[in-house]
Amino acid sequence: MTTTSLPEVFDYGYYVDEDDECDVESESEPRERYDKDLYCPLRIGQVLGQRYRIEHKLGWGGFSTVWLARDLHQGIALALKVMSPGWRGEHERQMNDEIIRRCHPDTSNSLITYLAAFYVTGRRGHAHQVLVFPWRGPSLQINCIRLPATFRFSAARHLLVTLKRLHDGGIVHTDINEGAVMWDIGLVDGWSTAEIYQRLGRPRKVSLDESEGNGELVEPVQYPNDMLRPFLRLGDFGHSIVSGTVLENPIQFPLHNCAPERFHGGNASFASDMWSFTQVLIRLYIGVGLVYGDGLSVVSRLVGSLGPFPEQWKGRYPENAGYAWWYDQTGQMPRNWPPSEYETMEHKIDRCRPDISPDERKHALAVFRKGLQYIPEKRITATQLLEDPSFNALMSFYEV
Repeated sequence: MTTTSLPEVFDYGYYVDEDDECDVESESEPRERYDKDLYCPLRIGQVLGQRYRIEHKLGWGGFSTVWLARDLHQGIALALKVMSPGWRGEHERQMNDEIIRRCHPDTSNSLITYLAAFYVTGRRGHAHQVLVFPWRGPSLQINCIRLPATFRFSAARHLLVTLKRLHDGGIVHTDINEGAVMWDIGLVDGWSTAEIYQRLGRPRKVSLDESEGNGELVEPVQYPNDMLRPFLRLGDFGHSIVSGTVLENPIQFPLHNCAPERFHGGNASFASDMWSFTQVLIRLYIGVGLVYGDGLSVVSRLVGSLGPFPEQWKGRYPENAGYAWWYDQTGQMPRNWPPSEYETMEHKIDRCRPDISPDERKHALAVFRKGLQYIPEKRITATQLLEDPSFNALMSFYEV
């Protein structure tokens, strides 16, 4: 007697009830961007490029949504970055090509570059570039402080080596932030759809209406901490440039990780990447960012944390009228600012890491000050930091 196997029954996830719709919407991309044709409306189970079946949502950014998909030719799980219409998708693909040409072979696979590219047609005939990537883990935006310190610092050294590789290839990332840095999650590309849903949950969905393209708003996956590995990968090269390229608008948003010379008329550079890396390193060390807030309040807190900007920069940032105190070399703060609004870096480390020894504190502050020098020419490079005695002493406290 012969038997025939039944085709796999695909699990499309489920639509949440009205009580849970707000939860899905709060974690997902702004749905009004579908009505503006910025995002391409998609659905779980939809096949793109006649090859990639969408199985879950990984995340989203200002100009893209990122989906977990199954390569129906090879049977493996991959990430699809579906870009907004326009030049950004093409620029990101071109920069990936530059990185592949200049920085490979990348035997550690620490630079997340694309495997394939194609276009899909969205609403009103808009063309959306789709970039296919290996499936990597969550971004650094997760709560780092819950991870063991040794785990975090092993990852920090790995990220610095990766940044050195990028710089050695003549590429400036320009947008290093918590969203561009991703945790490794090991060998998961061979997982079946059932295994993915068992570990990460079935897709929770809200239907988009006709005016939004009849797609689905899908809550992004949440990774359990036991999936993470102590390695960080660097990706999101949509703003990257070849060193020396002059940017029309050099300011990096949000401002938390933006090197201060970039909002004083300076261009993005290897040095500005090192400023951003140091901000990420501080987050890994104390569990939170050095400064917080929006707009000019971020800059004010930065001055409160590190001291006044160089006096020669005064007048170069056109939006800071009324903020002359940023450049006051006597360090006078506005009287209407409570002390909590300008916490120094030293005080924040003491508050967030009361467990460290005086010797460790000394080395941590030395490393952070070298990466957060206001004058970019005085800022430490990736190569120098890897060889820096204080950096290696700090790593040694965590047996890295």
